[in-house]
Amino acid sequence: MDTQIDNILKRSQLSVTGSRKRILELFLATNGGALAHGDIEKKTGEKFDRVTVYRTLQTFLEKGIIHSIPTVDNSVRYAMCKEGCAGGHHHDNHVHFVCSACGNTTCLESVMIPEVRLPEGFQPEEFQMVITGVCKDCH
Repeated sequence: MDTQIDNILKRSQLSVTGSRKRILELFLATNGGALAHGDIEKKTGEKFDRVTVYRTLQTFLEKGIIHSIPTVDNSVRYAMCKEGCAGGHHHDNHVHFVCSACGNTTCLESVMIPEVRLPEGFQPEEFQMVITGVCKDCH
């Protein structure tokens, strides 16, 4: 996994640091799931302070390594991007599912967001679709 993490950071032209490696490791371990800022803080323990986690997440967002997922409680979760994403150009137009029982958020990459035709003069920048319900593990 270290090689994969190093490759992701180098491809994004980021220096390889302990905090970046550990946080990326957490994302890769979710297997398509999502993490909140608080989840990352808990799982990294006292190794990294809140500001380090925040700055790392912002850098990963800017570089197209992760994407954000809004939730019904106005918090934000983060998940790994697909290969084709880059800084400012996310191609993660898939549905996100938030389980109301266990709280897990899952990227449903096989379910694409339907095409939305906007009126003339409107230019979309980002598409986000979140479905809430009960996941297969809690059903």
